[in-house]
Amino acid sequence: MGARRVAGRFGPDARPDFPSLAERRSPTIDNTYNAAHLLVLEGLEAVRKRPGMYIGSTDTRGLMHCLWEIIDNGVDEALAGAAHRVEVTLHADGSAEIHDDGRGIPTDKEPKTGLPGVEVVATKLHAGGKFGGGSYVATGGLHGVGLSVVNALSARMDIDVQRSPAEQGLSFRHGTPGVFTGDGPDAAFEPRSGLTRKGGRVAKGRSGTRIRFWPDRRIFTKDADFVYDDLIGRARQTSFIVPGLEIVIRDLRGETPREEKFRHDGGIAEFADFLAPDEAVTEIVRLQGSDTFTETVPLLDDKGHMTPQDVERTLDVDVAVRWGTGYETVLRSFVNVIATPKGGTHVSGFENAITKTFNESMKAAKVLKVNDDDVIKDDVLEGITAVVTVRLAEPQFEGQTKEILGTPAARTVVRRVVSAELKKFLTSTKRVEKAQARLVMEKVAAAAKTRLAARQHKETQRRKNALESSALPSKLNDCRAADNERTELFIVEGDSAMGTAKAARNSEFQALLPIRGKILNVQKASVGDMLKNTECASIIQVVGAGSGRTFDLEARRYGRIIFMADADSDGAHIRCLLATLFFKYMPDLVRDGRVYTAVPPLHRIEISNPKKGQDKYVYTYSDDELQRKLADLKKKNVRWKEPVQRYKGLGEMDADQLAETTMDPRHRTLRRLTVDDAESAAGVFELLMGSDVAPRKEFIVQGAYEVDLEALDA
Repeated sequence: MGARRVAGRFGPDARPDFPSLAERRSPTIDNTYNAAHLLVLEGLEAVRKRPGMYIGSTDTRGLMHCLWEIIDNGVDEALAGAAHRVEVTLHADGSAEIHDDGRGIPTDKEPKTGLPGVEVVATKLHAGGKFGGGSYVATGGLHGVGLSVVNALSARMDIDVQRSPAEQGLSFRHGTPGVFTGDGPDAAFEPRSGLTRKGGRVAKGRSGTRIRFWPDRRIFTKDADFVYDDLIGRARQTSFIVPGLEIVIRDLRGETPREEKFRHDGGIAEFADFLAPDEAVTEIVRLQGSDTFTETVPLLDDKGHMTPQDVERTLDVDVAVRWGTGYETVLRSFVNVIATPKGGTHVSGFENAITKTFNESMKAAKVLKVNDDDVIKDDVLEGITAVVTVRLAEPQFEGQTKEILGTPAARTVVRRVVSAELKKFLTSTKRVEKAQARLVMEKVAAAAKTRLAARQHKETQRRKNALESSALPSKLNDCRAADNERTELFIVEGDSAMGTAKAARNSEFQALLPIRGKILNVQKASVGDMLKNTECASIIQVVGAGSGRTFDLEARRYGRIIFMADADSDGAHIRCLLATLFFKYMPDLVRDGRVYTAVPPLHRIEISNPKKGQDKYVYTYSDDELQRKLADLKKKNVRWKEPVQRYKGLGEMDADQLAETTMDPRHRTLRRLTVDDAESAAGVFELLMGSDVAPRKEFIVQGAYEVDLEALDA
């Protein structure tokens, strides 16, 4: 820490509490600081001293990272075509065991050290078969510290290698090779180098490696544990990335053992289909290719000096992509078999490529006009499900946790491959591909229009001052209150009803927006058609929170949205159309319970001579309720004027009646629109309001005899 200055005054006899310049110049320096004070951490000591530098943390996240370092070695064998199965077992004693049927870690003597290869790999940092030499073309990374770091952080590690003619093994404590006299990490231990354990015979053609390790609880936090669900998720993901590899996960820690197996021969195309959250607009499109690049790397020469040399690398690109009807972006990226959740140069190359290629292809196809703004990355990524994978030798990562690819050339190669292959799809003359390409280009164009419209709404339609309010549609009869929790927006159908509602409302907190007849069925229409529709655009504009993926619930201008239409079949249809608009483009309002339908009465009974305290008018909301009410009045000898009035529309009520029955919070009845299952609700909207007629007809025919008349909203 630097010196801290203290402001203040010193009296005539006072001295500051820090030494004078003369005192600081006096020869009182401690000369005992010498080379003996320097701490040299050799071998795996550095790992145990600063584990966070190698695995990120010493909690559950770091422990899971250790487990995956070992699993990835087996997966690398599968990438090299040498393994077909990886088994992971979580034991009740807190240890983890990983077995693969790959080539097995070499057990012969390493020339420079004279030690068995397996001991070198487990005890020396930056040692292994992934630093050149042709053993691996693509691996999970190049830090060379995986197995040795896990060994250093383990109270015990057992490694057994199956290679003909016999199985051989050795054990370690805290990274030191030796022999345990019993089971578990607490058994007596004698340090000893070399292969100290010999097992049964191994037939020719069979090989593999079994590693079991007990994490050192003096290093990891008390609550650090292997998480089964996380292991399952990543095992499934890896099985997609390496087609044909079977991964088995066993958990023996609980009362009931658990086991799951994963194998996916379809690769990343199957993975993209698994991840997709919506209905498909396109089939899975594969964008594949490879290119070479030159990388300067430091290499040891014959004299032991590090000299930079140019090495030619090959980078393979394989992308599976599809677009769906939704707005969500699902993008997963991998380098060899390592997930890169924070992206990297390969992802930036992919995003740059698809944005540029879509702009060029959409202008060529005249989906974008000359004067239209270019689409941006967010427009193209709307509704996309993509799996981006690259394979290369010795990838560079930003940090040992390997969450971000740092190889600079990956950006250029991925951009080049994706641009070329995507352009082939977007400009294809094949009938199916041409139709799908047109659909996805129109979807991207619609996303751009929605984004621009939403931006305009956000900039101009938030009610913060009188100027912004004046930009709202002229037909809006706004309220005076600014509290968007208390205010209500009534969407009113019909001019006559609007006239009555004006007089019936409380203008302090109730706003009115009239619509003419039945609005557009947005389930069948495109986003562009929806935005062109005056009524739909006005509703989105007045609500003030945008639409689609740009919708912001906090930006809404009203606390409640209330549909107010006639109590007949036409009114019910209008309410359905409004509900479709809100569920498709402003679903958060529905999920948050802020969308309602008003319940106006269908009949008015006028009592002839009401007694004191008796209402002069009685309202009913269905024909059945009317009959029950009339029977009740007759039984009580109460007379009423004939005929009973039946409202054909809201406009037939006077302001007092409308206020009392439909608008006054003290007396009215509202029905809230709720969604318990969003996916199921979306399916119902598509069935009842979508373009496909046959399923709707079948639904109506099958359900005709199951209709509950009491539940009808009319």
